[in-house]
Amino acid sequence: MLLQILKVLLTAIIIVLISWISKKHSLVAALFASLPLTSILAFVWIYAETGDTEKISKMSSDIIWLVIPSILFFIMLPVFLKKFSMRFPAAMGLSILISAMAYAVFFQLLKFSK
Repeated sequence: MLLQILKVLLTAIIIVLISWISKKHSLVAALFASLPLTSILAFVWIYAETGDTEKISKMSSDIIWLVIPSILFFIMLPVFLKKFSMRFPAAMGLSILISAMAYAVFFQLLKFSK
């Protein structure tokens, strides 16, 4: 139980720090946000709990393929905010929706390739 609490606290602290840094240094915050922190933390937690490097290797390979549709979110959000002058909630929601559709299409493509 203590490990679960540590995981939640460390993850929350990282997110809060990135948000705080972004107020003064957008590029530095973007650098940290662009790092695969979620993946790194997941790998560390999986290793700490199981020591299963095969599971980590498989997950890492799967992540490579799933980065492709996630890039669409980072392309569309600034387009909606700047080019279409959308309000943030609408731009965020639409970007998430488009990303979700891209994931659905991508999962279908992965099914056909196997």
